[in-house]
Amino acid sequence: MSLNLEQYVSEFSAQNINGEHLLQLDGSKLKALGMTSSQDRAIIKRKLKEMKASLEKARKAQEKMEKQREKLRKKEQEQLQRRSRKTDKCSSDATEGTNEQ
Repeated sequence: MSLNLEQYVSEFSAQNINGEHLLQLDGSKLKALGMTSSQDRAIIKRKLKEMKASLEKARKAQEKMEKQREKLRKKEQEQLQRRSRKTDKCSSDATEGTNEQ
């Protein structure tokens, strides 16, 4: 509707075309849905291309964030292990010192 192609809304709805299905449409499928105007198909295909690029960009950004979170988790885990080893060593040294006295 935002593309001024509302004349196709009823057919898309009747065919249960949702966002996921919409992204899979090509020129021939659009034509089969009753979109006879090559200009209208070109508008839809251009918009779908933009949407796919936007989705891909968002997916890559999400993956990057997940990698950064994982890296941070690993770093925190390593710091905890170092602290634990330090604490164990200090306790061990204190115990040895008491035993020597």
